[in-house]
Amino acid sequence: MIALIDYKAGNLTSVRKAFAALGATLFTPEQPAELAEAQAIIVPGVGHFGATKALGPQWIDAILARVGEGRPLLGICLGMQWLFEGSEEAPDLRGLGLLGGRCYRLPSTTTVKIPHVGWNSLDFQHEGSIVDRVVNGSQVYFTHSFVAPVTGDTVAVTTHGQPFSSIVQRGHVAGVQFHPEKSGDVGLQVLRNFLSLAG
Repeated sequence: MIALIDYKAGNLTSVRKAFAALGATLFTPEQPAELAEAQAIIVPGVGHFGATKALGPQWIDAILARVGEGRPLLGICLGMQWLFEGSEEAPDLRGLGLLGGRCYRLPSTTTVKIPHVGWNSLDFQHEGSIVDRVVNGSQVYFTHSFVAPVTGDTVAVTTHGQPFSSIVQRGHVAGVQFHPEKSGDVGLQVLRNFLSLAG
């Protein structure tokens, strides 16, 4: 039982298809209390950080309770940014706060276009179970303008004008800035690694 959180800001269909390819079935809880049954939780997301406002106090409490019990949590794209303290995209809105730091907009220049859309490489900084059997330098698919800072929880960085966190992991909490469901075999391996956290 893996919960896929729907707060109207994610491409849930493609995420479900990717996990189905790995033999995993996801359910979408309608109420926070349903997370009690979840072996793991996935928070997807595309678009503006303000969309996370839909994950109000009851959802936050339920998610933090499950994480506190040792159940794995994966944030994808905007969902990864939500794992941090907040984002300058919506300064008055707090993130989940499991990871330290605030997200920010990548600066654009004459040679660096924002949003960052397309394939780019992963540069490993630390070991992490989320990248087991993934080769350093692997290409994955991005589409975003805001990024998470490079911190002690950063497993991989990607550079688009400047380096940013493309994969983070602290214990059983992980996040990916790219879209694993659109990143071919590499993305599927990352999702497979997350499933292994769930036992």
